[in-house]
Amino acid sequence: MGKTKNNSNPVIENRKVRHEYHIEDTLEVGIVLRGTEVKSIRNGQASLAEGWIRATERPLTLKLHGVHIAEYNDASFAHQHDPIRTRVLLAHKREIKKLATFAHSQGNTLVPLKIYFLNNKAKLLLGMASGKRKSDKRQDLVKKAAQREMDRAMKRRM
Repeated sequence: MGKTKNNSNPVIENRKVRHEYHIEDTLEVGIVLRGTEVKSIRNGQASLAEGWIRATERPLTLKLHGVHIAEYNDASFAHQHDPIRTRVLLAHKREIKKLATFAHSQGNTLVPLKIYFLNNKAKLLLGMASGKRKSDKRQDLVKKAAQREMDRAMKRRM
């Protein structure tokens, strides 16, 4: 008999970022986490809403700032982690250089989109983003409302 994969691991998403930014490209990177952080993420106790990423060329690093991962309730005080600590991201040198040059250009930033598990390793999907103007945000809301209305009409018709 074939084995079935149990995909009960949560995906923590940053839905707000798609409203605030144009996502030009995405990249999957690894995250350096402590044991209690991994357990909290598996319980779905993380928030990417205030998170941002800094890429530097000297030294060549990629760091995640402002992401809140709640303390794990079943761990002792001595083994707890700081909920809002800076976390190191893992990527190839050429990818970090590419991200650093992108982030240092005017109006561009790196934002976390998702945290998920792939082969029992925590991964972060980061987005190379540029900010939206207020008019762009309004147009997106109008498009979303029009699509919702079309979906309702099609549902009634069926």
